[in-house]
Amino acid sequence: MVTEFETKLLGVMMMVIMLGMGASLTWRDFLIAFRKPKGVLVGLLCQYGIMPLLAFVMAQALNLPPAIAVGLILMGCMPGGTTSNIFTYFSKAVLALSIMMTSVSTLVALGMVPATLAFYSGLAGYAGDYTIPATNVAQVLVVLLVPTLIGMVLRKANPNVGATLELLGGIMGIGVILFLVVTWIPRNYQLLLDTPATVYIGAIGLGLIGMVLGYGLARLLKQDPNRSRTIAMETGIQNGPLAVLIVTLSISGPNQQDVLLIPVLYSLFIVISSSVVTVFFRRASERETLARDRAKVGTVAR
Repeated sequence: MVTEFETKLLGVMMMVIMLGMGASLTWRDFLIAFRKPKGVLVGLLCQYGIMPLLAFVMAQALNLPPAIAVGLILMGCMPGGTTSNIFTYFSKAVLALSIMMTSVSTLVALGMVPATLAFYSGLAGYAGDYTIPATNVAQVLVVLLVPTLIGMVLRKANPNVGATLELLGGIMGIGVILFLVVTWIPRNYQLLLDTPATVYIGAIGLGLIGMVLGYGLARLLKQDPNRSRTIAMETGIQNGPLAVLIVTLSISGPNQQDVLLIPVLYSLFIVISSSVVTVFFRRASERETLARDRAKVGTVAR
């Protein structure tokens, strides 16, 4: 179980992350996104169409206990996290699209997360002490949108301050995941040893399968390979720390630990999974760049 101190600290860290995300944006970014919205719209379709449905199907297929299944569905309903921006950068995908998708999915989350969570939890017939009220989710998201807007204002007032906050937010994204690992796992190692394989399959598979489906849908909707890789990262990498914060603020008692299990495991394994996928995507991007350079040389030679 997460302690009261850790919950408060996690809340502060999430605010810093959201402040950094806001500092990475300008109002012009939104105008550009609205002029050429296809990439962002495909990303939103993946984020709130594919991922909640995937989480629901996996929970049913793996026959997870209700409390753990709710944690998996919650993870599937989350917006993208700033961690995806870091992995997108290192995979040589389209960083601007990644940042825009993270930001828009977070803003849209105010309505979509409570709606998708309530729909799929109700569809599965989950009720009782381990359910997460949609109003609680909305309240947490409203609070976190405030530092995002402050970050945008600071970026406009002073670009240097904005750049510093943007870097800090990205680093803090990784820091929150490490925080979860360092504080939660040692206290619950016996629980992890006793956890069935199906739970690990759900925690790891959600991100990996999400990336594959996100890439496939993006290509189907005629996005180029590099943008499709960006959309894949944004689809599979959910905001795990936000899910942990929502659970700790919504559920108390022994049920909290069960609902937290998949969000915490997901946050741990998505870093490992994304690192492997990043290497694969980076090599693909480098091969494409090399092929384009050779084509240019061949054209000049003729």
